[in-house]
Amino acid sequence: MLEAVSQLNTYISVDCVVFGYDAEKLNVLLVERTLSDDEPMPDFQPDWTLTGNHVYEGETIKEAATRVVFNLTGISDLYLEQFKTFADPGRLLKPKDQKWLRSIGKNPEERVVSIGYFALLATQDVSLKWMGRRVKWTPVKKVGQLGFDHNEILEQAMDALRNKMKHEPIGFGLLPEKFTLTQLQTVYEQIFDTRFDKRNFRKKVNRMKYVIPLNEKQKGVPHKPAQLYMFSREVFEKTKKELFDFVI
Repeated sequence: MLEAVSQLNTYISVDCVVFGYDAEKLNVLLVERTLSDDEPMPDFQPDWTLTGNHVYEGETIKEAATRVVFNLTGISDLYLEQFKTFADPGRLLKPKDQKWLRSIGKNPEERVVSIGYFALLATQDVSLKWMGRRVKWTPVKKVGQLGFDHNEILEQAMDALRNKMKHEPIGFGLLPEKFTLTQLQTVYEQIFDTRFDKRNFRKKVNRMKYVIPLNEKQKGVPHKPAQLYMFSREVFEKTKKELFDFVI
């Protein structure tokens, strides 16, 4: 991790959409936005935002995004993708946003350009860190009104994640080393917010040489044990010329 010791650039920031899959549903990491005790403001009710920060003069944009995610999750080696820049001049001009900015000593009229990143990880691999504000996993389907323009950023991140999932095998990183086809289908159904026909899904997977059937079945399950599979990165790299396509 870069030790950022230089001054923050107040005009450039990163906003990170940290997606977490918990084997059942897709979540997003939210941070509570509150005022300090030194800034009493009875009409300001705490709410939630994505996580982000300004970029230090001595670090790259990618290093800034890595730092932001690491500070909350303790993970630096994870899937992190830049997806869009948010530069609308009115993105910080909502009254509540301006009150909060004033409360932390920032000029609410200053324009801030933010580079959006999304991260993808399995929630069981993460112990969230207390950084002076509450953080929580929230199901993507249950996210309410967020501060700033963060609902738009989340929506754009979902579009980028789904497009990436169609054409690159990043979804396998959310599964155990050995998984069932039902577990694999559930990952894609949760992220695409749809239901796939079981037969068609399995036909497509069975054509993927890098999804290796194992001579093993589940153990200790209350139903008929299913066959286990594994994803081979080595085989995938060797067959990369074959288009990865998870559109069903």
